[in-house]
Amino acid sequence: MKIWTELRRRLGLAAGAVLALGLPVAAADCARMTHDGQGYVVCTVHAAEEPKLGLWLDDAKGRKLNNFSGVRSTLAEGQVLAFAMNAGMFHADYEPVGLFRSGGETHGQLVTAGGDGNFGMLPNGVFCTGGSAPFRVIESRAFAKAQPECRLATQSGPMLVIEGELHPRFLVDSDSRYIRNGVGVSADGGTAWFAISDRPVTFHEFGRLFRDGLKARNALYFDGSISRLYAPQLRRNDFGWSMGPIIGLVDSAG
Repeated sequence: MKIWTELRRRLGLAAGAVLALGLPVAAADCARMTHDGQGYVVCTVHAAEEPKLGLWLDDAKGRKLNNFSGVRSTLAEGQVLAFAMNAGMFHADYEPVGLFRSGGETHGQLVTAGGDGNFGMLPNGVFCTGGSAPFRVIESRAFAKAQPECRLATQSGPMLVIEGELHPRFLVDSDSRYIRNGVGVSADGGTAWFAISDRPVTFHEFGRLFRDGLKARNALYFDGSISRLYAPQLRRNDFGWSMGPIIGLVDSAG
């Protein structure tokens, strides 16, 4: 899976430094919030905005984009990136560990077996947009059975919240802390929350943000320690290690 995990852990916030941006800014509902004493940034996307969500991996020539600047380089004239974050785990060549579907292309295959690392901490899941609901987080084995229609799909793990309950393997007293990011979905599928922690947090703390703070019915972990956010309205453009999948909202320059 990812390389240099321990080095990334030690870098911590250094991999998520904030730059002042001199870029066109589009409306994006990104805000800082505190939950149980921990700080987060949460970007909220509503059902009407689902068509504006993008999921990126390669450019038109098949080269990995790897960062937010790469994503911005693919946008049409008059379009801007309202916010973005990394959107799933990846191998050393930046290919997704599990399923990735965007723009009619599919990379990787759905993984339903358990394994080492966070991705293999079952249940894991798939964030899916479009189809029967604007936003869904679907447990991977249920996804394999249902084969739902998705305009965008990215698999990661573990799930943070499963039908209103925290993942059963999360420990209240865990000492494993990372800067973490993920996505949660409302019970009606009409709202998606993309969140990243300000400082290293445990899985239990991060899961409670979605379950208790945002009232998400289901939520999915994207990654930790390499987690980064692009949010120009907050004058934030995290830099650091290259990324695989990236998700974000595209809007017209305003």
